[in-house]
Amino acid sequence: MTRTKRLAAAAAAIAAAALVPLTAVPADAATGPATHYGMTWGVVAYGPEGTVQVGGPAGSPSDAYHGDTAPSASLPVLCLNVDGSPAPAGLTIAFHNGWALGTVALSQPVKGSRLNSRAAADSVCQAAYGSGWREAEFHDGHYGPNLEQTGGWTFWAYGNIPSNTRFWTAINDSPANPWS
Repeated sequence: MTRTKRLAAAAAAIAAAALVPLTAVPADAATGPATHYGMTWGVVAYGPEGTVQVGGPAGSPSDAYHGDTAPSASLPVLCLNVDGSPAPAGLTIAFHNGWALGTVALSQPVKGSRLNSRAAADSVCQAAYGSGWREAEFHDGHYGPNLEQTGGWTFWAYGNIPSNTRFWTAINDSPANPWS
C-alpha cells in the first residue's frame, strides 16, 4: 500500500470515528447481546419520608444465584445515586434490609440482552439521570455502627418506585446478571 493510500485510509477511519457518539457504547462494554438470565427485584415495602425497600421479596421469582428473567424481557433498570443521605428515623436497618445511602429510580424498560456488561447497565442509568447514577447492586444496603458493613437481599433508599414492577438489579458475586 502506498503512503498516499495509507494516509487516505487513516483519514477516512478518523472521519468515520468522529461520527460515532462517544456515549453510544461504554469503553469497557462487551460486544454482542447478553444471553444469560438476569436477577430481578421488586418493591418490598414503603417507609417513612419517601423511602422504599427494594429486593427479592418472599414468594417472588427472584434468583440471586442463577438469574430469574430471560434476557429477551424488557424491564427497567434499578438505578442508584449514592450521595451519602442519612437514613430517616423509623427504619430498622440490618443485614437483610440495609440503607443504600441515597436514592433509587427506574430507567425506561430495557431488554436484558442490551445489558451485556456492568458498564452497559450503568450507562442506562447515567443516560436517564446523569453522572453519579449506576445500576443498583444486591449488596448496596449498609448496616451496623456508622453503616460500614454491607448486607444483601433487600435495601432501603429514598425513591418513588411503583409496586408490582420488576426491574433488573446487578449482583457482583454470582452469575445472575444478563452479562454473566
